Amino acid sequence: MRILAVIPTYNERENIEKVIKGILGLGLDIDVLVVDDGSPDGTGDIVDAMQKADPGIHLIRREGKMGLGTAYVRGFKFAITNNYDLVFEMDADLSHDPEDIPRFLDMIPDYDLVIGSRYVNGVSVVNWPLSRLILSYCASLYTRIITGIPVKDPTGGFKCFRIEVLKAIDLDRIRSGGYSFQIEMNYKAWKKGFRIKEIPIIFTDRTGGSSKMSKKIVREAIVMVWKLPIKNFFGK
Repeated sequence: MRILAVIPTYNERENIEKVIKGILGLGLDIDVLVVDDGSPDGTGDIVDAMQKADPGIHLIRREGKMGLGTAYVRGFKFAITNNYDLVFEMDADLSHDPEDIPRFLDMIPDYDLVIGSRYVNGVSVVNWPLSRLILSYCASLYTRIITGIPVKDPTGGFKCFRIEVLKAIDLDRIRSGGYSFQIEMNYKAWKKGFRIKEIPIIFTDRTGGSSKMSKKIVREAIVMVWKLPIKNFFGK
Protein backbone atom coordinates (compact mmCIF):
# COMPACT_ATOMS: atom_id res chain seq x y z
CA MET A 1 0.00 0.00 0.00
CA ARG A 2 1.18 3.51 -0.78
CA ILE A 3 1.33 5.69 2.34
CA LEU A 4 1.67 9.46 2.62
CA ALA A 5 2.21 11.61 5.72
CA VAL A 6 0.92 15.17 5.28
CA ILE A 7 2.55 17.80 7.50
CA PRO A 8 1.49 21.47 7.38
CA THR A 9 4.17 23.95 8.44
CA TYR A 10 4.58 27.58 9.35
CA ASN A 11 7.86 28.58 10.99
CA GLU A 12 8.92 25.07 12.02
CA ARG A 13 12.62 25.14 11.10
CA GLU A 14 13.54 23.89 14.59
CA ASN A 15 11.47 20.73 14.21
CA ILE A 16 10.76 19.78 10.61
CA GLU A 17 13.98 17.90 9.84
CA LYS A 18 13.63 15.80 12.99
CA VAL A 19 10.02 14.94 12.16
CA ILE A 20 10.79 13.91 8.59
CA LYS A 21 13.80 11.84 9.60
CA GLY A 22 11.72 10.22 12.33
CA ILE A 23 9.11 9.12 9.79
CA LEU A 24 11.55 7.95 7.13
CA GLY A 25 13.66 6.21 9.75
CA LEU A 26 10.85 3.79 10.52
CA GLY A 27 11.72 1.84 7.37
CA LEU A 28 8.05 1.53 6.39
CA ASP A 29 8.18 3.06 2.90
CA ILE A 30 6.16 6.15 3.81
CA ASP A 31 6.34 9.28 1.67
CA VAL A 32 6.20 12.71 3.31
CA LEU A 33 4.44 15.79 1.98
CA VAL A 34 5.12 19.13 3.65
CA VAL A 35 2.66 21.92 2.90
CA ASP A 36 4.48 25.10 3.88
CA ASP A 37 2.68 28.41 4.20
CA GLY A 38 5.55 30.62 3.09
CA SER A 39 7.41 30.29 6.41
CA PRO A 40 9.64 33.36 6.82
CA ASP A 41 12.04 31.30 8.96
CA GLY A 42 13.06 29.14 5.98
CA THR A 43 11.22 25.94 6.85
CA GLY A 44 10.45 25.39 3.18
CA ASP A 45 14.11 25.73 2.24
CA ILE A 46 15.07 22.99 4.70
CA VAL A 47 12.48 20.65 3.20
CA ASP A 48 13.56 21.58 -0.32
CA ALA A 49 17.14 20.56 0.48
CA MET A 50 15.97 17.25 1.96
CA GLN A 51 13.71 16.67 -1.04
CA LYS A 52 16.66 16.79 -3.42
CA ALA A 53 18.27 13.88 -1.58
CA ASP A 54 15.14 11.73 -1.17
CA PRO A 55 12.40 11.28 -3.81
CA GLY A 56 9.98 10.23 -1.06
CA ILE A 57 9.89 13.79 0.28
CA HIS A 58 7.51 16.25 -1.38
CA LEU A 59 6.98 19.96 -0.82
CA ILE A 60 4.14 22.30 -1.66
CA ARG A 61 4.93 25.96 -1.07
CA ARG A 62 2.08 28.38 -0.56
CA GLU A 63 2.44 32.14 -0.71
CA GLY A 64 1.34 32.96 2.81
CA LYS A 65 -0.31 31.79 6.01
CA MET A 66 -3.56 30.27 4.75
CA GLY A 67 -4.50 28.04 7.66
CA LEU A 68 -4.25 24.46 8.86
CA GLY A 69 -7.45 23.24 7.24
CA THR A 70 -6.65 24.44 3.74
CA ALA A 71 -3.14 22.99 4.05
CA TYR A 72 -4.51 19.55 4.85
CA VAL A 73 -7.08 19.78 2.05
CA ARG A 74 -4.26 20.59 -0.37
CA GLY A 75 -2.31 17.60 0.92
CA PHE A 76 -5.31 15.28 0.72
CA LYS A 77 -5.94 16.26 -2.89
CA PHE A 78 -2.28 15.53 -3.64
CA ALA A 79 -2.75 12.07 -2.10
CA ILE A 80 -5.85 11.37 -4.18
CA THR A 81 -4.25 12.58 -7.41
CA ASN A 82 -1.12 10.50 -6.82
CA ASN A 83 -2.98 7.29 -5.92
CA TYR A 84 -1.99 6.84 -2.29
CA ASP A 85 -3.91 4.28 -0.24
CA LEU A 86 -3.38 5.60 3.29
CA VAL A 87 -2.88 9.19 4.41
CA PHE A 88 -1.53 10.32 7.76
CA GLU A 89 -1.91 13.80 9.11
CA MET A 90 0.38 14.96 11.88
CA ASP A 91 1.89 18.07 13.42
CA ALA A 92 5.37 19.33 12.63
CA ASP A 93 6.29 20.24 16.21
CA LEU A 94 7.15 16.72 17.49
CA SER A 95 4.02 16.57 19.65
CA HIS A 96 3.05 13.56 17.51
CA ASP A 97 5.68 10.85 17.84
CA PRO A 98 6.55 9.16 14.52
CA GLU A 99 7.26 6.00 16.52
CA ASP A 100 3.49 5.64 16.98
CA ILE A 101 2.86 5.28 13.25
CA PRO A 102 3.18 1.45 13.22
CA ARG A 103 0.40 1.27 15.82
CA PHE A 104 -1.93 3.13 13.45
CA LEU A 105 -1.00 0.76 10.64
CA ASP A 106 -1.78 -2.24 12.86
CA MET A 107 -5.35 -0.97 13.31
CA ILE A 108 -6.18 0.46 9.88
CA PRO A 109 -6.98 -2.91 8.22
CA ASP A 110 -10.15 -3.07 10.34
CA TYR A 111 -11.05 0.63 10.28
CA ASP A 112 -11.33 3.54 7.88
CA LEU A 113 -10.05 6.28 10.16
CA VAL A 114 -7.69 5.78 13.09
CA ILE A 115 -7.29 8.70 15.49
CA GLY A 116 -4.46 9.15 17.96
CA SER A 117 -6.29 10.16 21.12
CA ARG A 118 -5.11 12.14 24.13
CA TYR A 119 -8.23 11.25 26.11
CA VAL A 120 -9.31 7.70 25.24
CA ASN A 121 -7.47 6.33 28.30
CA GLY A 122 -7.73 9.17 30.77
CA VAL A 123 -5.48 12.15 29.96
CA SER A 124 -2.18 11.62 28.12
CA VAL A 125 -0.65 15.07 27.73
CA VAL A 126 2.86 16.15 28.71
CA ASN A 127 4.11 19.70 29.39
CA TRP A 128 0.83 21.53 28.83
CA PRO A 129 -0.15 24.25 31.31
CA LEU A 130 -3.29 23.36 33.25
CA SER A 131 -5.29 26.12 31.52
CA ARG A 132 -4.53 24.69 28.06
CA LEU A 133 -5.39 21.16 29.19
CA ILE A 134 -8.72 22.27 30.67
CA LEU A 135 -9.56 24.21 27.49
CA SER A 136 -8.77 21.22 25.26
CA TYR A 137 -10.59 18.66 27.39
CA CYS A 138 -13.68 20.85 27.78
CA ALA A 139 -13.68 21.57 24.04
CA SER A 140 -13.70 17.83 23.36
CA LEU A 141 -16.59 17.28 25.78
CA TYR A 142 -18.50 20.24 24.33
CA THR A 143 -18.02 18.90 20.80
CA ARG A 144 -19.28 15.42 21.70
CA ILE A 145 -22.38 16.80 23.42
CA ILE A 146 -23.38 19.14 20.57
CA THR A 147 -22.54 16.93 17.60
CA GLY A 148 -23.05 13.46 19.08
CA ILE A 149 -19.83 12.26 17.51
CA PRO A 150 -18.50 9.19 19.37
CA VAL A 151 -14.89 10.40 19.53
CA LYS A 152 -13.25 11.33 22.83
CA ASP A 153 -10.58 13.51 21.20
CA PRO A 154 -12.35 15.17 18.26
CA THR A 155 -9.76 17.95 17.97
CA GLY A 156 -6.75 15.62 17.83
CA GLY A 157 -4.56 16.00 14.76
CA PHE A 158 -2.69 12.69 14.54
CA LYS A 159 -4.72 10.46 12.20
CA CYS A 160 -4.61 7.85 9.49
CA PHE A 161 -7.26 7.88 6.75
CA ARG A 162 -8.06 5.30 4.15
CA ILE A 163 -8.10 7.17 0.87
CA GLU A 164 -11.74 6.15 0.37
CA VAL A 165 -12.71 8.42 3.26
CA LEU A 166 -11.05 11.44 1.69
CA LYS A 167 -12.61 10.67 -1.68
CA ALA A 168 -16.08 10.41 -0.11
CA ILE A 169 -15.83 13.78 1.64
CA ASP A 170 -16.28 16.79 -0.63
CA LEU A 171 -13.00 18.50 0.23
CA ASP A 172 -13.97 21.62 -1.69
CA ARG A 173 -16.75 22.20 0.84
CA ILE A 174 -14.52 22.01 3.91
CA ARG A 175 -14.72 25.45 5.48
CA SER A 176 -12.60 25.16 8.62
CA GLY A 177 -9.30 27.00 8.63
CA GLY A 178 -8.00 26.17 12.10
CA TYR A 179 -8.27 23.27 14.53
CA SER A 180 -12.02 22.97 13.91
CA PHE A 181 -10.91 21.26 10.70
CA GLN A 182 -10.29 18.13 12.79
CA ILE A 183 -13.83 18.22 14.14
CA GLU A 184 -15.32 18.76 10.69
CA MET A 185 -13.43 15.86 9.10
CA ASN A 186 -14.27 13.48 11.96
CA TYR A 187 -17.92 14.46 11.85
CA LYS A 188 -18.26 14.00 8.11
CA ALA A 189 -16.46 10.64 8.17
CA TRP A 190 -18.76 9.47 10.98
CA LYS A 191 -21.94 10.65 9.26
CA LYS A 192 -20.93 8.79 6.10
CA GLY A 193 -20.72 5.57 8.09
CA PHE A 194 -16.97 5.04 8.06
CA ARG A 195 -15.44 2.96 10.83
CA ILE A 196 -13.54 5.09 13.34
CA LYS A 197 -11.08 3.85 15.96
CA GLU A 198 -9.24 5.83 18.63
CA ILE A 199 -5.92 4.61 19.95
CA PRO A 200 -4.08 6.15 22.91
CA ILE A 201 -1.07 8.35 22.28
CA ILE A 202 1.08 10.48 24.56
CA PHE A 203 0.92 14.07 23.34
CA THR A 204 4.05 16.04 24.24
CA ASP A 205 3.90 19.81 23.90
CA ARG A 206 6.40 21.45 21.58
CA THR A 207 9.85 22.36 22.86
CA GLY A 208 10.84 24.40 19.79
CA GLY A 209 8.98 27.04 17.83
CA SER A 210 5.73 28.69 18.93
CA SER A 211 2.13 27.54 19.15
CA LYS A 212 -0.32 28.60 16.43
CA MET A 213 -3.31 28.62 18.81
CA SER A 214 -5.26 31.89 18.90
CA LYS A 215 -8.59 33.28 20.09
CA LYS A 216 -9.78 33.35 16.47
CA ILE A 217 -9.15 29.62 16.14
CA VAL A 218 -11.05 28.92 19.36
CA ARG A 219 -14.02 31.04 18.21
CA GLU A 220 -14.10 29.25 14.86
CA ALA A 221 -14.26 25.88 16.58
CA ILE A 222 -17.10 26.99 18.89
CA VAL A 223 -19.19 28.08 15.91
CA MET A 224 -18.30 25.06 13.76
CA VAL A 225 -19.59 22.63 16.38
CA TRP A 226 -23.08 24.10 15.95
CA LYS A 227 -22.88 24.46 12.18
CA LEU A 228 -22.14 20.78 11.53
CA PRO A 229 -25.35 19.23 12.96
CA ILE A 230 -27.48 22.08 11.59
CA LYS A 231 -26.11 21.62 8.07
CA ASN A 232 -26.49 17.85 8.39
CA PHE A 233 -30.14 18.30 9.42
CA PHE A 234 -30.81 20.27 6.26
CA GLY A 235 -28.86 17.83 4.10
CA LYS A 236 -26.00 20.19 3.34
